[in-house]
Amino acid sequence: MPAIRVSLSNVQWRKSTYSDDQEDCLEVADNIPTGIVAVRDSKHPHRPALIFHPTAWQRFVTAVRNGSGYASGARFR
Repeated sequence: MPAIRVSLSNVQWRKSTYSDDQEDCLEVADNIPTGIVAVRDSKHPHRPALIFHPTAWQRFVTAVRNGSGYASGARFR
């Protein structure tokens, strides 16, 4: 599968509503024109982000909301 290259310099990042002022949180950018979803570590925003297909990301979020996995109850604002 070929590598996907997309600029994340102008995307809007958001944190989980459960993060508050904690340092250990993820940021999500789901407003990327190509439809992909980017996820990064808020402590290291200049490091590479993980890129997800929108369907894969939606399945993950649905599983979390349904109580599956380690992060049950996490929501993003």
